[in-house]
Amino acid sequence: MAAPDDSSHYFTEFTLAEIVDMENLYKELGDQSLHKDFCQTVASTFSCSVNRNGKSTVTWKQIQTWFQEKLKQKSQPKFKTLPSPPLQIHDLSNPSCYAANATFVGSSTFVQTRKGKASDLADLAFEAKSARDNAWYDVSSFLTYRVLRTGELEVRVRFSGFDNRHDEWVNVKTSVRERSIPVEPSECGRVNVGDLLLCFQEREDQALYCDGHVVNIKRGIHDHGRCNCVFLVRYDLDNTEEPLGLERICRRPDE
Repeated sequence: MAAPDDSSHYFTEFTLAEIVDMENLYKELGDQSLHKDFCQTVASTFSCSVNRNGKSTVTWKQIQTWFQEKLKQKSQPKFKTLPSPPLQIHDLSNPSCYAANATFVGSSTFVQTRKGKASDLADLAFEAKSARDNAWYDVSSFLTYRVLRTGELEVRVRFSGFDNRHDEWVNVKTSVRERSIPVEPSECGRVNVGDLLLCFQEREDQALYCDGHVVNIKRGIHDHGRCNCVFLVRYDLDNTEEPLGLERICRRPDE
């Protein structure tokens, strides 16, 4: 999987810690933060930080551009609209930031609370949809985020089993969700017609986990250790239908 190329309509990429620092500096200094000497100092501080190990250095011009964007937003005319809640900033490199109740306020709910025992939260994990093949992959870690000029939020993810060459920017609202759950033989009754499932789709040239909806179910006689039910699913990607056994479907977490 190749990560999409960055383009000029995105904000300059910074780490979350750097964004928090610049937000605080802007609140304190306002348009004084645009001065070249100040921007050079901030750029030097960021570039020497251990958090930038393995990342490109920051230039004073990138810092100044970020502050200019903040100033431009402040100077835009105000319209009579309901105020939006502030965006909460979380350090996505810290696993505690995507605990069960973490949200990006003012955008979409990034993490939905998983129902169940508190001990279940230790297994909380996420999956993200790759732009390359529209398939879902387990997320190893969230690296950073950015806000597009459209106001949409994207996170950069590292997929489980892939190195940093396959990192991708994905849309939080449409392409990140809590991990789908394999269905145990004793739980097949929880799958119903119309349900969204994550399905293992096998083709001659590839095998992917992709979304599908249950069209029909042929219930079989079975016990708690073995399920013979057949689930007819229609794949969202190409509208083709295929009968699947329990071992090839995962259900979505309970809402």
